Amino acid sequence: MRAVCKTSNVSFVIEFNDSQTAKDIIAGLPVESTISTWGDEIYFDIGFKASAEGARMELAVGDAAYWPQGKCLCIFFGPTPASTSQRPTPASPVVIVGKTNASIQELKSIQLGEKIKVDILE
Repeated sequence: MRAVCKTSNVSFVIEFNDSQTAKDIIAGLPVESTISTWGDEIYFDIGFKASAEGARMELAVGDAAYWPQGKCLCIFFGPTPASTSQRPTPASPVVIVGKTNASIQELKSIQLGEKIKVDILE
């Protein structure tokens, strides 16, 4: 299943995996929220709780993940303040729910406070 994420200037796709957490998020779409940033990560409240099964700290650039602590969907595209290398490191364990096709430049252009809408891509 895929979802499209749209801000005022950027549109990108998340290809969801088959995890229960991904299914929970897909079932809750569409979602409209406000972007927060943390290093090379954007994240936003999805307004509901999803499964936290399989939460981990190891990520790769381009991962889309659910952050159970904040009920947020996160997109990682580089190091965060918690990183000790060029790999992204979350603030606390997250569940990887998929990958994005967005470029690092596109994701870096998304600003704190921007509105985002996420909907199923038919």
